[in-house]
Amino acid sequence: MMQIVLATHNPHKREELRQILLAELGNSIEVLTLDDINPPIGDIEETGTTLEENALIKARAVHEITKLPTVADDTGLEVFSLGGAPGVYSARYSGEGATYASNVQKLLSELGGNPDRRAVFSTVIAYIDESNKEHTFRGEVKGKIGWEPRGTNGFGYDPIFIPEGESKTFAEMTDEEKNAASHRGRALRAFVEYLRNV
Repeated sequence: MMQIVLATHNPHKREELRQILLAELGNSIEVLTLDDINPPIGDIEETGTTLEENALIKARAVHEITKLPTVADDTGLEVFSLGGAPGVYSARYSGEGATYASNVQKLLSELGGNPDRRAVFSTVIAYIDESNKEHTFRGEVKGKIGWEPRGTNGFGYDPIFIPEGESKTFAEMTDEEKNAASHRGRALRAFVEYLRNV
């Protein structure tokens, strides 16, 4: 059975990634997380200026320590009328000690009454295989920012992001609905397709 390490401590992200990988690949793969690694791996500083750079920084750091195939991701929300912000800084948009709620509130306050709510959510998956080869896979979903948070599922900006063609935010969807439509789901399925072919 193949072992893959997910380079994250984020429990919500870990569960979402694990669900999609296991649904697509079943029991042919064992998914480890940073919490399964001994000695523990601390937080990895993301110093890149793109999602690709940050995902690779995390994957390289974990692969170097574990020597196992490693998957890392970085996600960004780009809002058109804010010049692409928060972008690569999505997780720490509201500054030191940022929380999901404080990031959402800052974004809504920056947008104010602006009628242009167009946005795109992107995830880049970085994968380093057992022979140290690096691969990246990108998934994107276009949509818009709602006027207030709605829904209790999901995490991050999910309560205010409404994908194109939908009336519900990601946070109002079931896990299955979100995984089928989300940026992370799309990037992961591209990654899974690659795994199937190799």
